[in-house]
Amino acid sequence: MQFLNSMRISGCILFFFLATLNVFAQEITVLDAESGNPIANIAIFNRDKSKSTVSNLNGKADLEVFSKNERIILRHLSYDEYTTTKSQIVKKGNRVYLDLKPEELMEVVMSVSKWEQQKKDIPQKIESIDARTISFTNPQTAADVLQNSGKVFVQKSQLGGGSPMIRGFATNRLLLSVDGVRMNNAIFRGGNIQNVISVDPFTIKNTEVIFGPGSVIYGSDAIGGVMNFLTQKPRFSFTDSLTVSGNATYRFASANNESTSHLDLNLGQQHWASYTSFTYSDFGDLVMGEHGPESYLRNNFASRENGSDVLVPNSDAQKQISSGYDQINFLQKFTYRPNKVWNYDLGLYYSETSDFSRYDRLIRPNDEGDGLRSAEWFYGPQKWFMGNVQVTKQGKNKFYDGVKLTTAYQFFEESRNNRGFQEINRSTTTEKVHALSVNLDFENKKIGDLRLYYGAEYIFNKVRSEGIDTNIETSTSIPAASRYPDGATWQTFAGYINGEYKLKPNFTLLSGARYSQVWVDAQFENTFFDFPFDEADLITGAFTGSMGFSWFPRADLQITLNGSTGFRAPNIDDIGKVFDSEPGSVVVPNPELEPEYAYNAEIGVRKNIKDKLVLKGAAFYTYLVDALVRRDFEFNGETEILYNGELSNVQAIQNAAKAYVYGFELGLEAFMNENWSFASNLTVTEGTEEDSDGTDTPARHAAPTFGDVHLIWQNQKLKTDLFLNYNGEIAYEDLALSERSKAYIYAEDENGNPFAPSWYTLNVRSQYQISNALKTTVSLENLTNQRYRTYSSGIAAPGTNLILGLSYNF
Repeated sequence: MQFLNSMRISGCILFFFLATLNVFAQEITVLDAESGNPIANIAIFNRDKSKSTVSNLNGKADLEVFSKNERIILRHLSYDEYTTTKSQIVKKGNRVYLDLKPEELMEVVMSVSKWEQQKKDIPQKIESIDARTISFTNPQTAADVLQNSGKVFVQKSQLGGGSPMIRGFATNRLLLSVDGVRMNNAIFRGGNIQNVISVDPFTIKNTEVIFGPGSVIYGSDAIGGVMNFLTQKPRFSFTDSLTVSGNATYRFASANNESTSHLDLNLGQQHWASYTSFTYSDFGDLVMGEHGPESYLRNNFASRENGSDVLVPNSDAQKQISSGYDQINFLQKFTYRPNKVWNYDLGLYYSETSDFSRYDRLIRPNDEGDGLRSAEWFYGPQKWFMGNVQVTKQGKNKFYDGVKLTTAYQFFEESRNNRGFQEINRSTTTEKVHALSVNLDFENKKIGDLRLYYGAEYIFNKVRSEGIDTNIETSTSIPAASRYPDGATWQTFAGYINGEYKLKPNFTLLSGARYSQVWVDAQFENTFFDFPFDEADLITGAFTGSMGFSWFPRADLQITLNGSTGFRAPNIDDIGKVFDSEPGSVVVPNPELEPEYAYNAEIGVRKNIKDKLVLKGAAFYTYLVDALVRRDFEFNGETEILYNGELSNVQAIQNAAKAYVYGFELGLEAFMNENWSFASNLTVTEGTEEDSDGTDTPARHAAPTFGDVHLIWQNQKLKTDLFLNYNGEIAYEDLALSERSKAYIYAEDENGNPFAPSWYTLNVRSQYQISNALKTTVSLENLTNQRYRTYSSGIAAPGTNLILGLSYNF
């Protein structure tokens, strides 16, 4: 009997526990996905609205009226609508995270001061590309993220590349930053670079592009603009239990038979969180379009057969043989927040490509014009690693309201491998850069209507460089000339202050100043070249500043005006490089260099017409003095030297020019109703370089006129964009001299001279949200199968290209 009574009591306890659990399971909490704060007044109802409830001030709501698998909808004016079931919510710990609608976000930017600022208060033009936009455009690389924006021009010498051009500047006159850490290093060159592809587009939370000089905050190189890639942050739980979420994505593109797989995983508790991401991409040879210049076709290619190089006819001349490659990207982030004052972040980034051909060198003809100059020309694996530790403190202090210490170590590795047609020796140069950086940044917002941002920066780069020649028949190698002086160092120390003063509620003034000191040391040894100097020991300083305002004379009209200066200090690539710049020319070191300076002015206007039409425009003018350019030079009194067995014209980087770049940018957005919208962008840039002898030539990195037009339809589930991309012509007389010498990548005009033809593509892309967890993206690019090359690019763009993407959130 006692046993039976015990069983009854146990049964009652179990029943009470299960009943309590069931009741508890009916209650859910609705939270903001970004902040973790509870959201009140969320309307929750079924499809026919016969059942409903509302979340309270703590974000809690009782779902008892709904059945287990009944479809329920969560709706709020400020948040994206969310459809789910009660059983799905239970699986996720009785929590629902909602995303703010983009139009509800008070748009802030991080890149101007390294702290959050209202975008409307910034006088410089800044464009933000968020994760939703990136997901919709479904890009292959981070270079395509920029290009798809319609506001940044991107050049490609090969498929594994992408060199942005902004307001007439490119390469080492633009600055790349990842999570606030400078990516530019001591061997960033004036020629086109492809380091931007090391950033995984799947991990980008937001990309901010500053147009015009950003040297006050970022120092050397930020002359034409700054591109700051902000990657995803680990997300906390906001509850007592561990939360697990993630995403798996697959992408396919037909034009190069791309296959990309991506997986990320987030683990979060109240005080710590982890974010892990891995992406693998396999890109095949790119197929160009059908309708366009025949000179772009790949009619033959070099092949090694029976110990000899031969020209092999290409069975499909639209297929750009030897353009494919593969790439892996890994990102691991940890964050620890013991309280509301301190935050500790660790980021580990790694990217590596396979070997990839420099396609424009593979199609370069020989001097006779009946064959190819190179049998091989490829980059070795491009590797990038960064370890980044950031400590942030928020709270009241006598001198600051926020302080941020950022330390980073980066490692870069790249190599160049080339072998002439019918030659047996392959020349290889390998470069490795070790980069250390320390940034200390402060925010002070207690001084009435004045907010101050100030800090200091130290950067140290060490370059290791070696060269070897390999006999491909015997596999024996011997030392050869390196590209850079081995062991060279580049370092800088700087301090800055930036102020934001709200003179009136509708008028904000921004001003800043920075001083940078730069040290360069390179030792030259004469094993392969008889240098007329033993060492380059440069110490240079640069003062830069900016001042501008943002004014709203009316609530629907904004006017901005900004003046700023920028600089670029000579780096190891400028001072110590030995390489073949173009057929018949060789660049040699020049230790007598000074920084180049840019003076910039811009004015911007933004008009909002009844929230139905938004017009944006900006005009700019930049004057560059003491420009570092490649010009003819004498080496030991000689204008020609023997390099790689060829008598070559001697050139060097010199402070030998001035440059004038000006233009305007226009934008339009029209909202016809809740489903239909229209958007368009247009950029016009003109540039001229003036040599020391007074000779004017077109600027190399002044992009052609380019723009796009988008017609968009969307509802809660589907978004479709029908759009046109356009590039204007650059005639022969408007081509830079260095571009005219590369006639093989251009079309011929009626006089037989190289020029860049205008082109357009018609495209469509759609994204459909199948469920809260599953969405698909389908794009069809270049519908009319145009054959074209973007200006200065060595590889032709894709022909008709079907892109498929499938993404699953868990």
